[in-house]
Amino acid sequence: MRQRDYKMVEVVNVVASGSLGVELDLEAIAGDLDDIVDYDPDNYPGAYFRFGDSAPLITLYRTGKYIVTGASSEEEAHTTREDFLNILTDHGILPSAEDEWFRVQNYVCMSQVGENLNLSALAIGLGLEVTEYEPEQFPGLVFRPSDHDCVLLVFGSGKVIITGATSIPAADEAFDSLRKHIEDLFS
Repeated sequence: MRQRDYKMVEVVNVVASGSLGVELDLEAIAGDLDDIVDYDPDNYPGAYFRFGDSAPLITLYRTGKYIVTGASSEEEAHTTREDFLNILTDHGILPSAEDEWFRVQNYVCMSQVGENLNLSALAIGLGLEVTEYEPEQFPGLVFRPSDHDCVLLVFGSGKVIITGATSIPAADEAFDSLRKHIEDLFS
């Protein structure tokens, strides 16, 4: 059996959400914080907060709910949340730097199987009922394993993107399962 050079699962995006528990006037907030807030209600109902060029993005809605995207770790998502709450408190928008709830919704992870893959053969081997492969529309194979609550995007280069994982161990398990399928199919 040939030895493959598998890579570990790497977190590339953490998506988290929370609720401030209050209705907000986004136009007033955008006016007060125009250096970090982009708000155009004609294009989208949420206001975008960004604390730097490469910082995670926070989308805040009138309802007080918000989403953090683009964090590279759970720690960065929490730090971004704290900065966000502190700015809202410092500008008198919130009475205290607290929210009703905040939690990580999903992780987007990346890995590599270490070799090029025949995606047509992989789709058949994994099962057509759990895969989608239409190279004219999308260059990767979409794999929705029945035993995992995430989706794996598998590319011919061997790159794998795991989306919708609710934890890093869940992403690891899903990738490990795919890796075992590939070994069984192509060894």
